[in-house]
Amino acid sequence: MTSLLSIRRLRARWRRWERRLIFMAGAFVVGLAAVGLAEASDEAQRLFGMIQAYWPYAAFAMTPIGFGLSAWLVRTVFPNTQGSGIPQAIAARSFSTPEERRRLVSLRAAVGKVLLTLLGLFVGASVGREGPTVQVGASVMFEAGRLTPRRQSGLILAGAAAGVAAAFNTPLAGIVFAIEEVSRSFETRASGLIIGAVILSGMVSLALLGDSSYFGSTGAGLPIRDWTAVVACGMAGGLFGGIFSRILIVTANGIPGRIGGAIKDNPIGFAVACGLLVAIIGFASHGQTFGTGYTEARSVLHGDQIGWQFTPLKFLATTISAISGIPGGIFSPSLSVGAGLGSNLAPLFPSAPMGAIVLLGMVGYFAGVVQAPITAFVIVSEMTSDHHMLLPLMATALIATAASRMVCREGVYHALAKRYLKVEEAKPSP
Repeated sequence: MTSLLSIRRLRARWRRWERRLIFMAGAFVVGLAAVGLAEASDEAQRLFGMIQAYWPYAAFAMTPIGFGLSAWLVRTVFPNTQGSGIPQAIAARSFSTPEERRRLVSLRAAVGKVLLTLLGLFVGASVGREGPTVQVGASVMFEAGRLTPRRQSGLILAGAAAGVAAAFNTPLAGIVFAIEEVSRSFETRASGLIIGAVILSGMVSLALLGDSSYFGSTGAGLPIRDWTAVVACGMAGGLFGGIFSRILIVTANGIPGRIGGAIKDNPIGFAVACGLLVAIIGFASHGQTFGTGYTEARSVLHGDQIGWQFTPLKFLATTISAISGIPGGIFSPSLSVGAGLGSNLAPLFPSAPMGAIVLLGMVGYFAGVVQAPITAFVIVSEMTSDHHMLLPLMATALIATAASRMVCREGVYHALAKRYLKVEEAKPSP
């Protein structure tokens, strides 16, 4: 009898350790996927730039065709991979069965998200890789947690956090993002999973990419006499970010009238048209609006001049890419638009360091888009290591969020997640 009890205890312990090992392996894979996607994304943009340098008119063919192909693959091969991927991760947590969740987060979705995000960047789409990394992370951890269905919701949350942490090399931002944006609550049971996943995936990112700030440190500070810039960047960033989110939500829910009907009846043609518009904007901006916008944001952050037209053109290119129906995130492009906005506002504050105003513009616009003020100032401060700017960034994020809600009452990710919930709940069970 005693030996039988001992065997049962050993089996129970092994099952617990088996689940832990699977979880650790999943977090490790998320880190590898994030680093791999980051490197591949840079290479895809580099190849597009090489083609553009050889033939400046290449985008007029590549971008529309690429947009159309991506939209077709989303509808036929990789369903539920359109957009950033964050709404899918949020919606997946609301379902109660693995079958329902698998429609939004799965290995198939992860593979499709990676391939189609790279395709978008290869053809010049104004998209980011960070949102897709969230869906990839959630998908990997969901598959890792198939043996523990009771904890799948927490594992999806942990995967999303790990994706952000590894993508930006910002562990604290990953945790804050998971709590503030994905779950919108602090879940004690899931906190250990989140922190563990962030640590493991972050270690992979550090080992492969090194300990470096995403945008590099500016060393800028903001004197108290220049705090009027906080209000200006917060209000401007919040209003423009709210307009961007409002457009995405309205478009996703369906535009009324003939135009909306035409888009619904011919989504592939609409994607092609969007690609052509992005190509035209890219040509008009001399290539500055193509891709993530990382290079432009980093250069202006460190004092390089950029034309005033970059901000509205990048805003348009990102908006059109986001509503086209192709996979791709909005994190990096939003930070790029915000950097341009800060650059445009900087002449109004001649005594303030240029880098400081650009940082305020970045956090203001980003907070306006996501309406998650804590995530906004934490992620920008971690990405630049400018912790002495923390108080102005906090204030800007709060002002921007309030201004954004005057235009768009609900955060874009949760509004889009509700749409996935409605669609998926309407489908018959397999």
